[in-house]
Amino acid sequence: MKLDSSIAAVVTGGASGLGEATAKELASQGVKVAIFDMQEEKGVKVAAEINGVFCNVNVADEDSVIAGLEKARAAHGQERICINCAGIGDAMKTASRKKDSDEIRAHAMDRYLRVLNVNLIGTFNVLSKSAAGMMSTDPMGDDGERGVIINTGSVAAQDGQIGQVAYSASKGGIVGMTLPIARDLSRDGIRCNTILPGIFETPLMMAAPQNVRDALGAMVPFPSRLGHPPEFGALARHICENTMLNGEVIRLDGAIRMQPR
Repeated sequence: MKLDSSIAAVVTGGASGLGEATAKELASQGVKVAIFDMQEEKGVKVAAEINGVFCNVNVADEDSVIAGLEKARAAHGQERICINCAGIGDAMKTASRKKDSDEIRAHAMDRYLRVLNVNLIGTFNVLSKSAAGMMSTDPMGDDGERGVIINTGSVAAQDGQIGQVAYSASKGGIVGMTLPIARDLSRDGIRCNTILPGIFETPLMMAAPQNVRDALGAMVPFPSRLGHPPEFGALARHICENTMLNGEVIRLDGAIRMQPR
């Protein structure tokens, strides 16, 4: 796909972190970007910086996604690129003993479902509706491409740590649906890939003390540091541009393999 002002994109979680970096990378190529996020102040600011449009969207809510897509398409036309970066985390063991007590508790189901609803269901909610819109467009180029979907998983999908059962399940689900989605949409020239980032300088990570960030960065074989969001954005851009990349899950992690804790 040739990236220029004729292409529209939707980036969820685009108000900060990996999503913001990706939105800015696409916009640098002239792509018209719609940011889906619930952080309105930040989202409006980023959208203004890239001459895009902000849509206040809860990805886990179907009506919210439909309204967001309607607003984005009214401003930019049908998106050819859908990049899902919106996500949340939580930490709770499958079952655990309360400290200094004989009390045993199971993982709270409301917390488990909340993570799955945003990360997994929310991702599918957006991409399926975006794909339906892409199918209505004319094919482009020699390959007849209509669009590309990029989802954000995590290395936790493959080596989740203690307490990451909900998060890992949500990201593992994204990995598991990548190939079937690519196959489902192949006859219509729509690709689907997933990026699994390692430890990156996201707002949540940057809130941690410097010594904690330094220790985490030292765990990465090479380069021994936290990932920079623009590096994620650069990979997302390459996936958009490289039509042969389809049905693939790509780790972007400096060769780290997470330990149990």
